[in-house]
Amino acid sequence: MKKSFIAAAAAMCLMIAGCSMGPMDEFYNGGMVGAPDASAPGMDMEQDNPGGDNYGDYQDNPFIKTADENVSTFSVDADGASYANMRRYITEGALPYGGAVRIEEFLNYFTFDYADPTDDNTVAINSEVGPCPWAPEHRLMRLGIKGRSMAESEIPDANFVFLIDVSGSMNSNDKLGLLKKCMNTLVDQLRPTDRISIITYSGKVKKLLESTLVKESESIKKAVSKLVASGSTAGGEALKMAYEEALDNYIEGGNNRVILGTDGDFNVGVTSTDALVEMVQDYASQGVYMTVCGFGRGNLNDSMMESISNNGNGNYEYISTEDDMTKVFVNERSEFFAVANDAKIQITFDAAKVDSYRLIGYENRVLSNEDFENDDKDAGEIGAGQTITALYEIVPVAEETASEGSLAVFDFRYKKTLGAESIPLTLDVTMPEEVSSEFDFAAGVAAYGMILRDSPYKGNADFDMACELAQSGLSFDPFGYRADFVDIIKAAKKLAE
Repeated sequence: MKKSFIAAAAAMCLMIAGCSMGPMDEFYNGGMVGAPDASAPGMDMEQDNPGGDNYGDYQDNPFIKTADENVSTFSVDADGASYANMRRYITEGALPYGGAVRIEEFLNYFTFDYADPTDDNTVAINSEVGPCPWAPEHRLMRLGIKGRSMAESEIPDANFVFLIDVSGSMNSNDKLGLLKKCMNTLVDQLRPTDRISIITYSGKVKKLLESTLVKESESIKKAVSKLVASGSTAGGEALKMAYEEALDNYIEGGNNRVILGTDGDFNVGVTSTDALVEMVQDYASQGVYMTVCGFGRGNLNDSMMESISNNGNGNYEYISTEDDMTKVFVNERSEFFAVANDAKIQITFDAAKVDSYRLIGYENRVLSNEDFENDDKDAGEIGAGQTITALYEIVPVAEETASEGSLAVFDFRYKKTLGAESIPLTLDVTMPEEVSSEFDFAAGVAAYGMILRDSPYKGNADFDMACELAQSGLSFDPFGYRADFVDIIKAAKKLAE
């Protein structure tokens, strides 16, 4: 997305509004941003906003006294939907609803300049600690994970089942129209030996295309051209058929995956999120992964789609432009193949150096400490070449002791294949002499997310700070997504004024 386009979008919004915007918290599309009315931090609550979309709201993770609990455990989360959704809000001239902002998905939308593993592991971990920009008396700890990059020839054959929502709510160019372009784009990227099936659902479920080798691409594209939206949405029944199709054509050791394209409006048959989660968990245990692609506005069921992707060994992306489509289906297509399964992080803080800490984001991915070594406990997946980033804000005991030696131990567990025994990795987290540009960029992303959420922990963060930090990380920007982010911050600032 070009700078001029974002600037024009922001300017148009201000012109239409007569430049008479009120305070920032009055201009959020969907309601005020702030700590939601919840019980425990991280608890999902389905909440509709006036725009008709549905988000799972939650409170920011709080600070925890190290003397009370010095161990923190959570699952990785490789989704990028929240960031792409936010970008659409901004380009359309509105700041996003607070519940739509998940900071871990802002961070993991971007690829970080982390080193590949140099041993037999399929992941590598790294860390660094530096000053916290929005709270100078605190420290910020960055954790990084990199899934092993793979050449095209190394990635096994794919068995993809497209599960396509053709209900009436999908009848627009930014929904089914864009989804059809996504499918054709992926067909052009796949190898002749990969396979594609198509299941459609509206009032009824239909197998539009039997599993077909990509070398017969014209047959696949002909089936795609027949997709037309109408009727209600029997999503639960369709999910079952798609998974059964994937199992019927299962490739041992291959890339077996259901790719769901929808606005998430399931209103016939199995419709509850809990029932859908139970279904996808069962099929995930049989080796079928999931990618959920959300489309459109008006009845976007973001909460449901995030839940089923998290529980279905999958990832959740939001597609609103052809740029989004290219990112997911072309530039980062290797990430469809998981090189790390049930990936978990556990941090053990040194109470002599860390007074308290808080995990930034990942609110609905927090695990009990006992889950870390429990190989039966499901967690997130990491794709080939994919990076995962997490941040902790730390209150040091004292400046002179916090800068010496190890502040914490970074433990990581993952499985190379589903059902295998987990592999442990460990790293001491120390203070470097100087932080990297990747540290600054991650801090800028987190600061921006906290501003949009109006987080009670945002300290003195503002758009200018976020922009300056993000600009520090532009030296690594393979596809221009970071430069685009800088432009988005500037546009958001104008909208908030």
